[in-house]
Amino acid sequence: MSSSRTIRRIFVGGSRHFTRSGLVSFATVLIMTVTLMIMGALLFLSAILSHTLDTVASKVDVNVYFVTDAPESEILAAKSRIERLDQVTEVIYTSREEAITRFRSRHAEDELTIAALDQLGDNPLGASLAITAQDPSQYETIVNFLGNDANVSPSGSRIIESINYYENKTVIDRLTSAIDAIQKAGVGIVALFAVASVIIALATVRLAIYTARDEISVMRLVGASNTYIRGPFIVAGIISGAVAGFIALALYYPAAWYAGNNLTTWLGGLNLHTYYLQNFPMIFGALVGSGMLLGCIASFLGVRKYLRV
Repeated sequence: MSSSRTIRRIFVGGSRHFTRSGLVSFATVLIMTVTLMIMGALLFLSAILSHTLDTVASKVDVNVYFVTDAPESEILAAKSRIERLDQVTEVIYTSREEAITRFRSRHAEDELTIAALDQLGDNPLGASLAITAQDPSQYETIVNFLGNDANVSPSGSRIIESINYYENKTVIDRLTSAIDAIQKAGVGIVALFAVASVIIALATVRLAIYTARDEISVMRLVGASNTYIRGPFIVAGIISGAVAGFIALALYYPAAWYAGNNLTTWLGGLNLHTYYLQNFPMIFGALVGSGMLLGCIASFLGVRKYLRV
């Protein structure tokens, strides 16, 4: 028998086995769908956590305050050097005039503060730079650069009055630790559910294979190879996984649509419907691909008992 004919018979046999099993195939698809829904939920949970951490990280910055008599040209030159650092995402310059305007606006209802400021007759605030890093763990490198760079002030005098990194260091360190912990926990949870999914699906697929044990015994008696016997069951498992993956995709669409219309504000601006559409190829591959792989592995392992391999 030619290999192409054997492969065709295996696929035809697998399709027939899937449709003929009826209730058992339905149960297999149902269990796999629940499993893939859990895996999909982890994908969306990961997206929510990543968005939340990115939002928090974007609000953490380091502010560099300059002495009041620092020449603006030197401050802007320092700004340009900082912007060229690979670790830096953004540098925002606030002039002395902008600083005093914002200060007056924040304390507009505090008459004593405004009166004291007016009595000074001069602007006591210096210019500043707000530096945002690509990753919170990189702020220390940026601060060290500012402390060691001899060109921060070409005139020879230090123009930096203070850097608030050390005041924010505890927050930054905790955020960095939280990001690392959540990423590791996410990997662990995915691995745990993957193992549990294989075990659950394997039990269900074994039930389907058990109903065909007599058929397997007859095929063994007539000399059929293990590959030929196992093939249809693997194909049936792959079909079950693919069907479960498509069902999970179909169920997640209205859920993502509802969340996108009603929970975007609560999720900090993350629209899950938009995320679903923009990342559909990845989600499709994760659910349908995982379902097919899960069905293949479960069927491969499930039929071993009857092949005595």
